[in-house]
Amino acid sequence: GQKADQLPGYRKITDPAARAHMAGVWGVPEDTIPGPGLPAVQLLKSLGQPDGVRCLLVHASNIAVASPDANAVIAGLRSLDFLVVCDFFMSETAAEADLILPVLQWAEEEGTLTNLEGRVLRRRRALQPPAGARSELWIMARLAEALEAPSTYSEDPETVFEELRLASAGGQADYSGIDYAMLDRGEAAYWPYPAGSTGTPRLFLDAFAHPGGKAVMTPVTPRRRRTPAANPDPAAKTMTLITGRLLEHYQSGAQTRRVSELLASQPEAKMQIHPAAAAGMGITEGSFVSVANERGEVVCRAELSTAIRPETVFLPFHFPELESANRLTEAATDPISGMPEFKFNKVWVRAAAAPQLQNHVPHMTEAS
Repeated sequence: GQKADQLPGYRKITDPAARAHMAGVWGVPEDTIPGPGLPAVQLLKSLGQPDGVRCLLVHASNIAVASPDANAVIAGLRSLDFLVVCDFFMSETAAEADLILPVLQWAEEEGTLTNLEGRVLRRRRALQPPAGARSELWIMARLAEALEAPSTYSEDPETVFEELRLASAGGQADYSGIDYAMLDRGEAAYWPYPAGSTGTPRLFLDAFAHPGGKAVMTPVTPRRRRTPAANPDPAAKTMTLITGRLLEHYQSGAQTRRVSELLASQPEAKMQIHPAAAAGMGITEGSFVSVANERGEVVCRAELSTAIRPETVFLPFHFPELESANRLTEAATDPISGMPEFKFNKVWVRAAAAPQLQNHVPHMTEAS
């Protein structure tokens, strides 16, 4: 999963001192804290396998659209013994679930938010949630209770934040000097914020996060890539696929495809291709194209652009089903970061007929 090798405060889960600290905070024997879990891509590869994951709990993540090698991920989801999805919309992943738990969205719950610059913000409820929806803290507390977990799990956001202050104290991401009263006053609080300090608005201003404070330069040696499958279609041209984002949509599009103004601006996936490359294949603006490789196929309209290199094509990853760009991406990962290789995949591109079945685009009212 996400951060499966860490404990609170950016502590390594394999560090004996970190494990001892967390055992004390949680009031549990140290040997009940598990070791590192599988990174996200490796976890998804294990779905349904005899020695892999048999049951999965997904929190607000549309992995059926956003994950590399999406066809394999969907097959893995369907092979599970039991799949639970917690979300506030019926995403493509939720549609595969045995059980869907409707949860609060950000404007319906209390708590805090830490943004990418490390600032901790107080978030207050702006809307009353619909009947039956629950917070994810409530779900985790009930699950822990049912499993007879050895620690306590609160559903109160402030109580959980107090636990985070204790748990993160002394770690790289130290919240121990931040409290709700400070956040309620609107004070700017940036981690690390040890107790008694004034926080850290800018990290690494004086030193890097390495022993001695020096930068560590890591040499990168290109490895021989796996040879892609041979192009089986003489009418198709082998090109390099880059996937990415559009201004109008966010992540898998599960939310933004329900906003009528955004959907009207970008209602479907389009493959960007350089006019010079398109001309040689009989591809014109708005015509349908097939983008395929050994993992799957996408059929969508073409968009001619001189902003792209002639040997590459671009697909946004916000769309599902026949327009799902991640049908084509390989679940190869960087050995250190675990990041999938979304930006370099070989594909076979050709002109195509219009698909018989158009993508189903959920309407704004189709919420779980």
